[in-house]
Amino acid sequence: MKIASILLASLFAAVAVAQTPAPAPAPAAAPAPAAAPAVAAPAAPKVEETKAAVAPAAAGDVTTGKAVWYGKKFNGRKTASGQRYNAAKLTAASNTLPFGTLVRVTNVKNKKSVVVRINDRMPKSGDRIIDVSRAAAAKLGMFKAGVVDVELKVVGQSKGKGVRKGGKKAKAA
Repeated sequence: MKIASILLASLFAAVAVAQTPAPAPAPAAAPAPAAAPAVAAPAAPKVEETKAAVAPAAAGDVTTGKAVWYGKKFNGRKTASGQRYNAAKLTAASNTLPFGTLVRVTNVKNKKSVVVRINDRMPKSGDRIIDVSRAAAAKLGMFKAGVVDVELKVVGQSKGKGVRKGGKKAKAA
């Protein structure tokens, strides 16, 4: 019982302090005529801004870099978009392109290419620009090499998350 009364007393004291009005601010001094304007300190970044920058992609945007593929180990796991990864689908992971972006990936060495849909994010890496599915890797002829130089060209945006042409709902990729 004694502990409960101590806790109540502490609670009432905290409420009383919270309800006490703050002291009035001191009057501001007149600024010097030649003084530079004060610059406010930048606000702390929002949580969304600290994540990887994902900017809208315009059709025709081209970039080059390295690609790798990921396969059976991740099959069936949820991707960052919420869809299930399917190694047999033509999908890819990118940290800079929005989900649903359609990208033509071209293997620079053998000139083979495939269009993939971005539906996942990849681990941070300074030298990779895309991780493609096993099916896309097969079409690009990159199984043995594992890592290849590629050119990415944005070709458009898919109709919607999980929607095929014609408006039929697609199975999660």
